[in-house]
Amino acid sequence: MVGRLIVVVLFDGVDLLDVTGPPEVFSLLQREMDEPTGYEVVLAAETLDPVTTSAGVRVLPDVTFDGLAGRRIDTIVVPGAVETDERRQVRAIVEPVVVEAVSTMATGARRVASVCVGAHVLAAAGLLDGKRATTHWSTAHQLAAEHPAVLVDADPIYIRDDNVWTGAGLTACLDLTLALVADDFGEELALRVARQLVMFLKRPSGQSQFSVSLEPVSTTRRIDELRHYIAGNIARPLTVTELAEQAHVSERQLTRIFRTELGMTPAAYIEAARVEVARHRLETTDETLQRIAAGCGFNTVDTLARAFRRRLDTTPAEYRNRFRIG
Repeated sequence: MVGRLIVVVLFDGVDLLDVTGPPEVFSLLQREMDEPTGYEVVLAAETLDPVTTSAGVRVLPDVTFDGLAGRRIDTIVVPGAVETDERRQVRAIVEPVVVEAVSTMATGARRVASVCVGAHVLAAAGLLDGKRATTHWSTAHQLAAEHPAVLVDADPIYIRDDNVWTGAGLTACLDLTLALVADDFGEELALRVARQLVMFLKRPSGQSQFSVSLEPVSTTRRIDELRHYIAGNIARPLTVTELAEQAHVSERQLTRIFRTELGMTPAAYIEAARVEVARHRLETTDETLQRIAAGCGFNTVDTLARAFRRRLDTTPAEYRNRFRIG
C-alpha cells in the first residue's frame, strides 16, 4: 500500500463544495477496492479554529499549515473563494497567508490541484507560470489579467499540465478528483466511483464548461429578449435585418449593442447558439448529422462541420464519439 497524504486547504469564505467534494470522491473509492487506498485526507488551515465557509457552514481543520512541516504530501487540493460587488460581478479572493502556505507545501508535493477559483491561489504562488490552466469562466479574465505568465483556457472543465491540475466550476471538482483517482488507480475504478456518485457521465478533461446559456447575463432586457427569440427560432434563417426589426433598432445599432453586451456580432452569437444546440443533440440523440444540421439552422452538414471546426476545433462526428451520453 502506498501512503498518499492529501491536504485540502481551508480558509474563511472558502466555497463549501470545493472542500467537501474531493474528499467524498477519495472516500468512495475505498468501496470499490479490497485493499486500502492509502489515501489520508486532512483539512489544513492557518490555525485550528473553525473555518466559516461561503455557505455559512463551519468546518474544523485537522491540522495547521505549520503542523504539516516535515510530512510527505502527495496531493494538495486548493479550493477557492469569491466576492460579489453591487453589480453582481464576481472576483476571486486570494489570501496572502494561504498563498505562502501553498507555495511552501507544493515544494515537496507530488501534485497540486486547484478547484474552481482556487487557480488564483496557485497563480499567486507562481505555480502556474508558463502552464496552461483553467478556472471558473466568471473569473477567467481576472486570472489572465493579473497573471499574464499563465496560459488561461476558460473552456475545459479541467486541465493537467505536468503535475499541476486546475478545475473549472464547483461541480467540476468531482470530474477533477475522478481524474486524480484515475491517475492513481486507472479509469475502471474511477468510473465505478462515478456510478456511486450517480454522475450521468464521467466527463473527459476536454469537455467544455462553456455554454451559450451560461454566458454572463446581459444588462438590458432588449438583448435578453433577442436571445430568447434566437433560441426559439434556431432552425430558421436569421438575419441581422430580422433581429433589428424585432428589437426596433437599426442594423448598425443592433451590431453595436451585441458587441457591447455580448462581445460578439449578431452573426457570431447565432452561430454559437446553433453550435450549442447541435452539441446537445450530438451528446443525447442518435439523429443523423443531416437532421441535426437542418434542425439547428445550418442546413448542410458541411456548414455544421465548419462551425464546429471554428468554435470547438473538432468535427461533429469526433465530438459525438467523445461525448455521447449513454
